[in-house]
Amino acid sequence: MSGWVQGKVVVKRQWTDKLVSLRVEADIAPFTAGQFTRLALDIDGERVARPYSFVNAPHEQPLEFYFVVVPGGALSPSLAALEAGDDVWVAHRASGFFVLDEVPPARNLWCLATGTGLGVFLSILATDEPWQRFRHVVLVHGVRHGSDLSYGDKLAQFAAAHPRQFHMIPVVSREATPGALRGRIPALIGEGTLEAQCGVPLSRDTSQVMICGNPAMVKDTCAVLARRDMQRNRRSAPGHVTTENYWRIK
Repeated sequence: MSGWVQGKVVVKRQWTDKLVSLRVEADIAPFTAGQFTRLALDIDGERVARPYSFVNAPHEQPLEFYFVVVPGGALSPSLAALEAGDDVWVAHRASGFFVLDEVPPARNLWCLATGTGLGVFLSILATDEPWQRFRHVVLVHGVRHGSDLSYGDKLAQFAAAHPRQFHMIPVVSREATPGALRGRIPALIGEGTLEAQCGVPLSRDTSQVMICGNPAMVKDTCAVLARRDMQRNRRSAPGHVTTENYWRIK
């Protein structure tokens, strides 16, 4: 089938029984941080494909993908069963507009993620652009359980490289977890808790917000931000909020 490149898994990382990262060697076209591609496997004579964001920055190799395993899903359980040396199809060209080129200027950049939506921000923050464009970069990662927090090594690298710019706020909704706030991202914004935690204002005059996560979080967060007169960003009408729904891909 045209448009596909055969890739090879070189590293598998099992974070939990449901969270997996794959590093894949594949010769694909250049992409922009924040974009996604498609992964596919041939299953029962059919090529089953789903979209996945890049975790790696464009200059980093190999490619990396972070996903949740959906029981009974058409693709994710088979992807999770792959081991180093196994083959996987990768779409040759990336897609998507969840990129910094689409984000207007501001003093601060707020990156709000739930679950595996974290991956796209790891790709963006591994480039030079956010650190050159914004005075402060705040990354909020919301999960259900403390064990779902991941990529601590990469986050520590960002903190070490940009100690005055980078602010990391883990959020856990279903249990108390040392070092993390408890609750949901929209509520913590509404209460002012996130701003108090990092000392960075979140307002239409100071900030751009990028949101990647499950649709309920995206919807609720946009509603909270709208009460601060922060509107969705559109090419025809630049605003303050750029969104990407990132739900469980089966």
